[in-house]
Amino acid sequence: MLIILYSCSAIDITYDSNALIINGERRLIFSGAIHYPRSTVEMWPDLIQKAKDGGLDAIETYIFWNRHEPVRGEYNFSKNLDFIKFFKLIQEAGLYVIMRIGPYVCAEWNYGGFPLWLHNIPGIGLRTDNPIYKNEMQIFTTKIVNMTKEANLFASQGGPIILAQIENEYRDIMWNYKDAGKAYVKWCAQMALSQNIGVPWIMCQQPDAPQPVINTCNGYYCRNFKPNNPKSPKMFTENWIGWFQKWGERVPHRSAEDSAYSVARFFQDGGVLNNYIMYHGGTNFGRTSGGPYITTSYDYDAPIDEYGNLNQPKWGHLKHLHSAIKLCENVLTSYSARNDTDLGNGITLTTYTNSTGARFCFLSNNDANKDANIDLHSDGKYFVPAWSVSVLNGCNKEIFNTAKVNSQTSIMVKKSDDKSSTKLTWEWKMEPKKDTMHGKGNIKAHQLLEQKELTLDASDYLWYMTSVDINDTSIWSNATLRVYTMGHTLHGYVNRSATVGLANYGAWFDEIKTGIPGGPVQLIGNNNVTMDLSTNPWSYKVGLNGERKHLYDLQPHVSVSWNNNSSYIPIGKPMTWYKSEFKSPLGTNPVVVDLQGLGKGHAWVNGHSIGRYWPSMITDANGCSNTCDYRGNYVKEKCNTNCGSPSQRWYHVPRSFLNDHMNTLVLFEEIGGNPQSVQFQTVTTGTICANVYEGSQLELSCQNGQVISQIQFASFGNPEGQCGSFKIGSWEATL
Repeated sequence: MLIILYSCSAIDITYDSNALIINGERRLIFSGAIHYPRSTVEMWPDLIQKAKDGGLDAIETYIFWNRHEPVRGEYNFSKNLDFIKFFKLIQEAGLYVIMRIGPYVCAEWNYGGFPLWLHNIPGIGLRTDNPIYKNEMQIFTTKIVNMTKEANLFASQGGPIILAQIENEYRDIMWNYKDAGKAYVKWCAQMALSQNIGVPWIMCQQPDAPQPVINTCNGYYCRNFKPNNPKSPKMFTENWIGWFQKWGERVPHRSAEDSAYSVARFFQDGGVLNNYIMYHGGTNFGRTSGGPYITTSYDYDAPIDEYGNLNQPKWGHLKHLHSAIKLCENVLTSYSARNDTDLGNGITLTTYTNSTGARFCFLSNNDANKDANIDLHSDGKYFVPAWSVSVLNGCNKEIFNTAKVNSQTSIMVKKSDDKSSTKLTWEWKMEPKKDTMHGKGNIKAHQLLEQKELTLDASDYLWYMTSVDINDTSIWSNATLRVYTMGHTLHGYVNRSATVGLANYGAWFDEIKTGIPGGPVQLIGNNNVTMDLSTNPWSYKVGLNGERKHLYDLQPHVSVSWNNNSSYIPIGKPMTWYKSEFKSPLGTNPVVVDLQGLGKGHAWVNGHSIGRYWPSMITDANGCSNTCDYRGNYVKEKCNTNCGSPSQRWYHVPRSFLNDHMNTLVLFEEIGGNPQSVQFQTVTTGTICANVYEGSQLELSCQNGQVISQIQFASFGNPEGQCGSFKIGSWEATL
C-alpha cells in the first residue's frame, strides 16, 4: 500500500521594511516570470527546475483573462491554461508563487489580456470607475481566487502563493481618468482585500496604493524607489531583464553585467524582493501577441531562452549573484545599522551590521566610464570596474562583482537533421474567394464598421464588401480607390482588413479602432470626380474560408481537396494555403521551423498554432554592433543584433506538438511567398567560451545530454575579443 501525505499547514506571510517574513523566517526573495500560456505543459517541469537551479525562490505569472474566458461565461483551464497545475508543479519544486491577477496584464499580450466581448458590452469603460466593468472584473477575480482557494494554493492554506497583485501599472495612465481613476484604485484595493486570501496584495507602479496594499516598482533600475509606507518592503516587481521585439525591429539584448548591476544596486539600497521580467519569455502561440506588431517569439533575452535552453552567461552570472547576496541574508534582513559612505567619483560603500556585529558590504562604482581602485585599509583593496557593484562578505572579501563574469557563454546554433531534413513536398489550395467577391457576407450595414467589434478576436481578418454601378466609363475607366484605414494591413480585392495583434497598453487602448471604421472609402475618377462609398450597403465577413473549414486541423471540418501537382507550386500568390508532411527531427533538442522565403501569415503543426509569421519584414540595416558595452543606463536600442535580416526567421515547434514519425505543417500565406526553402531544424549548443578571474571557479556544462569533447585555452592573461574570436591581450602569464 502506498500512502502519500501532503502537509497543508498554514504559512504565515508578514513583512516589515527589511524583509518578507515567511513563518517567522526573515527572507529576501529572488523571483522570475514564467507565463504558463507561453510554453507547453510538457516544458513546465524543466523550466521550473532551471529557475530553481538559477537561485530563484519564486516564480511569478499573470492570469490571462482572455484565454480563460474567451466567451462570456465560458471558461477554459485546459492544457497550458491549467494555472492550478502550474502552481502545484512550482510547489512540488519547493518554490513560491507570485500571482498577478490583474486582470489587465499588458504583457505585450493581445488586448492587454482582456476578452474582446468586454468591448461590446453597452456602457462599459475599461479600467476606470465604471460599474459595468468593475462588476465583470470582480466576477473574474473572484472566480480565480475561488479556484485557487479550492486547490489550497494560498500560503495561508499551506500553498505556495505568497503575494497577489491587483491591477497593473495603473499610475502610468491614471491621470487621463482624473477623479474616476483615483476612485477606481481605491475600489480595486477594497475588492481585492475582500477576497480574504491571507497573503499580502501588491500594486505595481501605484504610489497611492491604499494601505495595506503594497506599492512596488517596475523598470530597468529601481534603486531609488521608496514604498509609500515606511513599514513596507521595497519590492522590484518587474526588473526588465531584456526587452520585447516588434516586427521590423532589431533584436534587443541586455547584458549580464548590467542586469546584475541593477539587482545588486537595488539590494544595496535596501531591496527585499526582485522579480525578473522575464525569466523565461517563451512563445506567443496562436494569435496571442499584442502590441500591435509584437513578434511571435517572446524570448526577451531572458535567462532561459524561448526554447527552454539556458541563456549563458546571463543565467549563470545571475545565479552567482543570488548566491552571494543570500550568503548574508540574515544580516541584510535584520541589520541594526546601515551606513552609506560616499568615497567620491561615484563610489559608494554601503555597510550593513547586525546586532551580533556581523557585517556585509556593497561597494559600487556608479561612474559609467572610469574604473576604480579602492583602498578600504584594514578591509582590503579592491578593483571595481566602471558601472559595477562588488559584494563583500564580512566587508573584507569580494565574493562577487557584477562586471566580472565567471560564467560560460554558450553560442546556440540551429542544425538540420540529415535523416529528417529532406526537401518538403507541398500541397496547396487557394483561399476560396468566390462567395466573398460576390458580397455574400453574414453582416450587413449602411456604414463602415469597426473590425474588432465584428471579429471578437476570432480572426485577424475581416472582409469589407460593397458593389458599385459604373455607368459612365469616360469618368471611371482609370479610377483609384482611396481608403482611410486603421487596420494593420489592407488588401484590395473588394476590401479586406487584417490585424497583427491588438493594442495592449495606454489609456483607452480598448477604444483604438481597427479596420475601416467610418471610412471614408472613396472612388476617385478622372478629373478628380469623387464617389463616396462610406454609406453604401456594406456586407461583412469575419475570417477566412480556410479558417472556417479548419484547413489547419489534421481532420478538417469538411472534406477538403488539396492540389498535389508536384510540377507546380504557386509562388508569390497571396491568400494561399500550403500543406506538407515531415518527419520529427531526431533527439531531444528544441525544434524550430525556418520560414525563410515566405511573406506573412500563420503556421500550424499537427493542428497546433505556432503563431503568426512575417519573415519578409526586414529590420534596419544599421544600429547593430559585434560588441556590447554594458556600462551606462540601458535603453532598448542598446546592444541590438539581427540588422538587415528578417525580424523573425525561426519559429518554435514544441516537441509535444510532434508525433513520433510523420507530422503535418500547414501555412496560410497572406501576401505571397515561396515555401520551397522551409525546413525543420534543432537548436543546440555550438560553442562554449568563458573568462575566469584569478581566485574564481568556473563551471562548464552542455545541455540536452551533450558532452564537452575538447577544451582550448586562448590566453592566460587579459585576452581581448569575444566568444569564438579571442586573441592575446597586452600581457600573458607564463606557465
